[in-house]
Amino acid sequence: MNQPLSYIHPQAEIADNVVIEPFVTINKDVIIGEGTWIGPHVTIMEGARIGKNCKIFPGSVISAVPQDLKYKGEKTTVEIGDNTIIREYVTVNRGTTHSMKTVIGSNCMLMAYVHVAHDCIIGNHVIIANSCNMAGHIEIGDHVIIGGAVNISQFIKLGNHCFITGGCMLNKDVPPYIKAARHPTMFAGVNSVGLRRRGFSNEKINHILDIYRVLFVKGYNTSNALKKIETEIQPSEERDEIVNFVRESVRGVVKGFNNRNED
Repeated sequence: MNQPLSYIHPQAEIADNVVIEPFVTINKDVIIGEGTWIGPHVTIMEGARIGKNCKIFPGSVISAVPQDLKYKGEKTTVEIGDNTIIREYVTVNRGTTHSMKTVIGSNCMLMAYVHVAHDCIIGNHVIIANSCNMAGHIEIGDHVIIGGAVNISQFIKLGNHCFITGGCMLNKDVPPYIKAARHPTMFAGVNSVGLRRRGFSNEKINHILDIYRVLFVKGYNTSNALKKIETEIQPSEERDEIVNFVRESVRGVVKGFNNRNED
């Protein structure tokens, strides 16, 4: 761990087998788990909690203060789970009093130039491609994949197993298991390829397809679609997850292929 060309605050808690390359700055109130690699020119500021076997590539800035004028110096954190990869020039800001933390789960990959703002909560096994910009208070479920140059407005939620194509602008929530694409961003089908890779059976995928045909394809408004899904489609964990996600959405969810009638 000893690296004479880096600055490591004496109050930082760093496991013995962490590798720290030259020109790294690590401030106080930082915890780094064993097996993690910190590349050259990385800056890790107060409040960082980094798990085991992570890789943080050159130029990244972890746990900088929020870019939020309401922040008044509160003691907040950034939490990064085990086995997560942070590529070049990623910036992750710590939380505000809203949730006191920003969280990135385990087994994630954030590619170069991704920005994660204050109070974002990112699940496990999430891949975020290059140059994505995330405003504050965003929630991303597990096994989500986001293409390059996606911009996400504050307070947006992305459900488990969804896929966002590159270049999208998200100002509505994206329900679980779907692909979102086009301009403006809308439902573009079920993420069947991703679901098969994660062990979902064809029967289960077809069940999810049936739900989204009612919600997004057949022209119902949201409230009527949810009623039909609950009364006409066989109960399942996936059905309940989708219905609850849509019903609890504050920002509203992306639209389907056509403009739905208010019937």
